[in-house]
Amino acid sequence: MPAPERIPSRGLTEAGLRTLLAEGELTVLGQVRGASNAVLYCTISHEGEERTCVYKPVAGEQPLWDFPDGTLARREVAAYEISEATGWGLVPPTVLREGPYGEGMCQLWIEAEAGDGDAEGPPQLLALVEDEEPGEGWKAVGFAEVGEGRTALLVHADDPRLRRLAVLDAVINNGDRKGGHLLPAPGGRLYGIDHGVTFNADDKLRTLLWGWAGEPLTPEAAEVLDRLSAAIEPGAELATRLGELITAAELDALRGRVDGLRASGRHPQPSGDWPPIPWPPV
Repeated sequence: MPAPERIPSRGLTEAGLRTLLAEGELTVLGQVRGASNAVLYCTISHEGEERTCVYKPVAGEQPLWDFPDGTLARREVAAYEISEATGWGLVPPTVLREGPYGEGMCQLWIEAEAGDGDAEGPPQLLALVEDEEPGEGWKAVGFAEVGEGRTALLVHADDPRLRRLAVLDAVINNGDRKGGHLLPAPGGRLYGIDHGVTFNADDKLRTLLWGWAGEPLTPEAAEVLDRLSAAIEPGAELATRLGELITAAELDALRGRVDGLRASGRHPQPSGDWPPIPWPPV
């Protein structure tokens, strides 16, 4: 399946969107509630162009026991850099910049399409079903308690866009791929957001996209990983940029994950050393 068209930019290229995010004037409109860190909904304007965006100031990050303080914004930018290097465009344009509350990450706001799988909306990506096995077009994640002693099978769509995202998550060691972090957008695009807990040097992969665990990678994914391996070699331009966003040990671990996927030729399986499913799952 070819990659869908890029973000509808209304006259702006990807580079133009990054410039807008990096140099535009941020105006805070409100706060996105329910997030563990400060997430501010803003407009950003520059040279006659205006968009909406998310601004996450470093000052609003909550300390975590397994990540250095004040590093989550940089990890979000690093995830975007890797997404762009794959050519899949799975993460909205994201930059690191100064804002009203200090340095933070600024990311283009994606208005997710609503729908329930009918002709008027995007296809359903996640579901709980009463069956013991997933139906056609679905992949099993595992059984979940749904109350009153009942369980249901959690499944996700056997969708090539999700499969690409599963590979990206394995590469960046995403510790929090929840259902609410999947944004179907106009034009058939799918975006993943909230990549603050990524790139840890230890195995932290925690995701709802385990349906392909142990299965062979697609030829497309294998080719992407070959290119990515070359792009993050020491001294390469991408590796230099990443070195400003994550630690040297984390960059070495990134190289190890990419080479490990290339060597195995398969989607990873849960390690058993870390809870494989995020909580809450959405």
